[in-house]
Amino acid sequence: MKKTLIALLALVASAAVGAATPWQKVTQPIPGSAQSIGAFSNGCIVGAEALPLASTDYQVMRTDQRRYFGHPDLVLFIQRLSMQVKNLGLGTVLVGDMGMPAGGRFNSGHASHQSGLDVDIFLQLPQTRWTPAQLLKPQALDLVSRDGKRVVDSLWQPKIGSLIKLAAKDNDVTRIFVNPAIKLRLCEEAGADRDWLRKVRPWFAHRAHMHVRLRCPAGSLECEDQPLPPPGDGCGAELQSWFAPPVPGSTPPKKKTPPPLPASCQALLDEHVL
Repeated sequence: MKKTLIALLALVASAAVGAATPWQKVTQPIPGSAQSIGAFSNGCIVGAEALPLASTDYQVMRTDQRRYFGHPDLVLFIQRLSMQVKNLGLGTVLVGDMGMPAGGRFNSGHASHQSGLDVDIFLQLPQTRWTPAQLLKPQALDLVSRDGKRVVDSLWQPKIGSLIKLAAKDNDVTRIFVNPAIKLRLCEEAGADRDWLRKVRPWFAHRAHMHVRLRCPAGSLECEDQPLPPPGDGCGAELQSWFAPPVPGSTPPKKKTPPPLPASCQALLDEHVL
């Protein structure tokens, strides 16, 4: 019985290791000048920086997972946004996942966040700072109704719209992903100042956080930017299409095999892991 239990535990441990990606074995940033390499969903980073964990303007969640690394431009953006939020008296920014020390693919949770230019930020702005226990196991606030068609009025606060707008108006930001229902609420409340809405893109899930993406930094010659969003505020037919019922007989897309790594990222793995 004891041998069987030991064998079972070994099998479980082996499966857990097998589920990890090679990038999770890199525990410190790769030395060198900061370079975001490849695409947001297939890339890596040299010279990443850790977001300072001690700040009066923001708090970092789930620090035990060590996903608080990114390009220096991303660190500066988070600090800049958080200071704006604090100066306006809106509350404290709650920072979620950025990337791993060398970027690269996660074993779960994200397809992007690979080149040090993505960050998740909770759509909550607490006036009282969270305790260490709350930060380690944060409780997300789902702002979207069960049917996915609207924001829950009792949970929505205008300052959340202000947070998203501040981020979208930052020159380094190219996209912000939110749930379609949240985008709809932003469209309804925007008024005449609507140019920033172009950057706010509807996407699956994202019911409690926004996913902010920066443009490729100057000097990152191997970084692959996305095309610019379509012209306009994105509040018309494009947005409404997200609320249309699925076409009868349609099947969800199959999970794709990850493409080959950029050559520079593969070289990093070969040198530092393999």
